[in-house]
Amino acid sequence: SSGSCVLKVSVLIGFVSFCLLAGAAESTVSPPDSIVQQFCAATRGQDRLIQGSTMDVEISASLPKLNKKAKMSALRRVSALGRITYEKLRFEGDGTVKRQIISRYLSAEAEAQQDPSLAIALTPYNYNFKYKGKTQLDGRDTHLFDVSPKRKRQGVFRGQLWIDAATFLRAQESGYLVKSPSVFVKRVAFVRKYQIRGGVSVPKQEQSFTDTRLGVGRAEMTIDFSNFAIDSVPAGAAGIQ
Repeated sequence: SSGSCVLKVSVLIGFVSFCLLAGAAESTVSPPDSIVQQFCAATRGQDRLIQGSTMDVEISASLPKLNKKAKMSALRRVSALGRITYEKLRFEGDGTVKRQIISRYLSAEAEAQQDPSLAIALTPYNYNFKYKGKTQLDGRDTHLFDVSPKRKRQGVFRGQLWIDAATFLRAQESGYLVKSPSVFVKRVAFVRKYQIRGGVSVPKQEQSFTDTRLGVGRAEMTIDFSNFAIDSVPAGAAGIQ
């Protein structure tokens, strides 16, 4: 009947109006902001997901000015409680590089575990994100952002972040620390590359370049990660759907 047709049209108009209003509400969040929100959601809980895992690690370090090099190979283990340890360590090369670069890196990583801080997390609370556009990285579509810390504190950096377009996980980050970790260090620059494995952003390679105030010149280090494997179910994962 004509009455039912009018009712149907009214319902349809009301539904279309609702969709337009909903779309307008969603549009208040810009596309770059939405990407950052999805990045934060995707990376939340990543530490828990890699608990109970192992990776092979090879660290190559050098002092080019002194023509000194050293290398370490090991099994990097993350316990069910998130504690990082290294097993089956094998060293070769110069002892000074081993002590001053490789051993210091391992010690710094251990100290960071003792005092984890949300103050340096890569989130909008701690960083400004400036969208630079969509780009290709190692054959994958990514979103590129310039990032800069809102507060100058130990551990934060200024540089760039690549977010995987399919998973919104971290694909690569590079830059330099805004605060020197030591009075003997002028600047620390780095490049960290990741690979996406089963919904987890897994370290692939990290390169760091440290300009010192000492006579040794620049210290360089490359860490290659491989053979990522989950050995056990993360603590607290039981019962989680």
